[in-house]
Amino acid sequence: MSRKIIYVIFVCIAFFASSVGAQSFPNKPIRIVVTFPPGGSADLLARALGEKLSTSMGQPVVVDNKPGAGGIAGAEFVTKATPDGHTLLFANTNIAINPSLYAKLPYDTSTALAPVVMLAYVPSLIMVSDKSPANTIQEFIALAKAKPDSMNYSSAGSGTFPHLAIELFKMQAGISVAHIPYKGAAPALNALLAGDVQLLCNDMLTGSQYVKAGKLKALAYTGLSRAPTLPQIPTMAEAGLKDYVAVGWQGIMAPSGTPSVVIEKLNAEFNKALSDPALSQSLTSQGLVLSGGTPKHFADYIIQDTDRWRAVVKASGAKAD
Repeated sequence: MSRKIIYVIFVCIAFFASSVGAQSFPNKPIRIVVTFPPGGSADLLARALGEKLSTSMGQPVVVDNKPGAGGIAGAEFVTKATPDGHTLLFANTNIAINPSLYAKLPYDTSTALAPVVMLAYVPSLIMVSDKSPANTIQEFIALAKAKPDSMNYSSAGSGTFPHLAIELFKMQAGISVAHIPYKGAAPALNALLAGDVQLLCNDMLTGSQYVKAGKLKALAYTGLSRAPTLPQIPTMAEAGLKDYVAVGWQGIMAPSGTPSVVIEKLNAEFNKALSDPALSQSLTSQGLVLSGGTPKHFADYIIQDTDRWRAVVKASGAKAD
């Protein structure tokens, strides 16, 4: 038997095995690895979607929280998993930030993970204390320019999305505001509430509660269009920073090598879950902007976002904690 015939037979067997595996997928519980502790917005979204997929796919969907190291620990775990679609990463903006923030990662983000679906965009609020004299972004910029180096801002830690979002704001506004990193979003928010800092970028879900209660003021919203839950708050573009784009995101990725038919099946199931009216309304009320779409759409967005944050990390000199 010639080598050519043997090769053709091998390819056919491999294709048949892949097809059979995809048709039977899932044949055991699906694990979604979340790189944050239980209780946060990422964890809640993963569990809500997991419930929908458990019903539609006929297998339990388990959320496995693996926080730490800026999401690297959880991502590395998924890259080493069997690429059969049963272990997934609940990815976020760190996927785009970490390649520039860390000198070396234990995996190559661009080749070790396969995009499945973009779930949602996560815009934030640029906030100040309720006692701040600034009521708009332009007023804050004027104050910062009038008293250079007299203001500071808090973040959930060096190299986190809120840190880099404010660094981008500083770059485009031409102002100097000192960074004070905290160990987590909660203490960073408390610092603004206590008046220890003058500025903060915070997620909509938490930040909007304090804005509605009158304890903090939102100067602008980082989304591309106004938030339905806070329609009175202008976008950064409307506030005068037309090129400002700083929107977090959440999505699903699988280990590289996962069969395309499995990825397509997962993509269809997640898109179906996102289109559920009750779930959609619940997630939108929490400040998420639902996305969905194809794996290619997600892959293209990751490339664009990686380029965007690479420029910010380089210009700001940001380092990971």
